[in-house]
Amino acid sequence: MKRVALFLATNLAIVLVLSVTMRLLGVEPYLNEQGLNLASLLVFAAVMGFGGAFISLAISKWTAKKSVGAQVITEPRTPTEQWLVQTVARQAQTAGIGMPEVAIWDSPEVNAFATGMNRNSSLIAVSTGLLQKMTREEAEAVLGHEVAHVANGDMVTLALIQGVVNTFVMFLSRVIGHTVDRVIFKNEQGHGPAFWVTMIVAELVLGILASTIVMWFSRQREFRADAGGARLAGRGAMIAALERLNALHPQPLPDKMSAFGISGSGASGLKRLFMTHPPLEERIAALKTSGER
Repeated sequence: MKRVALFLATNLAIVLVLSVTMRLLGVEPYLNEQGLNLASLLVFAAVMGFGGAFISLAISKWTAKKSVGAQVITEPRTPTEQWLVQTVARQAQTAGIGMPEVAIWDSPEVNAFATGMNRNSSLIAVSTGLLQKMTREEAEAVLGHEVAHVANGDMVTLALIQGVVNTFVMFLSRVIGHTVDRVIFKNEQGHGPAFWVTMIVAELVLGILASTIVMWFSRQREFRADAGGARLAGRGAMIAALERLNALHPQPLPDKMSAFGISGSGASGLKRLFMTHPPLEERIAALKTSGER
């Protein structure tokens, strides 16, 4: 649940800042003397919800670099860095996207991630552990997986889905708060404490439930990125890379970056609903099945 809490906290923090700013400016279009104006509330919720999601997307590269301490390669200094930049450049050209920034962060764990505002302004980063513990063919497949994320527009789509989720969470939580305030506490003018308390509780509960939709999409995009990595680096290399990851039992990225990595932690039962990645065994099986068709 720690990942879910941090995932929601990051998103809600931005939405809260926007909401407080608009309130300080006196912009509360969904409130009137009779209560809630649903049309105005929906517009307000959409502005707040999509605003929070796209601000998160806009600062995603900066956040990613700070989260793991990734250093962008401006001038390759070693044969490994040169190979890394050349491989990403070749795959990016094949995938039809702009050249991403390429970065390395110092960690013994085996992982990589991609993020960025759009297909032509992205960041692909790998850990030193990945470069040390994987063969060139396996590492190339991992890079292909990350390039496929960028080419598929996964970051933008994820932001759009998060924006829709934010919008309806904010909308429904305020409707629930208003209903409780009016029906149960019989407050007939303005909004009392019951509205604000109920709204906050409903926003948290609905936010947790709605995050399962975002996580489901995240899992589905991993299968698509694996298929893209297989096209760029070869199906055998992609399968070998995932098998190596499975054998190494990698630790997940920091919670804020886990959805963008090559691998995630496993879970079962209800926890599975909040996984950003499918189990590696399922991803390997999917690639082997696609090759048999």
